[in-house]
Amino acid sequence: MDKITQMMVITMEECGELTQVCSKLLRKRHTQNEISDETKYKLTKEVADVMCMIELMEDEGLIEHDEIREGIQSKRDKLRVWSDLIEKPKPWQQVLAEE
Repeated sequence: MDKITQMMVITMEECGELTQVCSKLLRKRHTQNEISDETKYKLTKEVADVMCMIELMEDEGLIEHDEIREGIQSKRDKLRVWSDLIEKPKPWQQVLAEE
């Protein structure tokens, strides 16, 4: 197996493991404050594994850091519109009224 194929296979496996931990976290969580330390540890470990593979792809020249940063900003902009994960900017009238 060549280097790129090996990298892609391992990345897919690591993404799958992260998906599995996220799913288990949702199944086990009864309230937002009841995420066990063990589950947080497993989540952190799998995120780190995926981030490692992303760094290796960057090292190999498959992806560029600046393009990743741009993609992250683009995703944040979409999430700001379509989710409650990122606070939407306040209208200028509200900012002035709060001063």
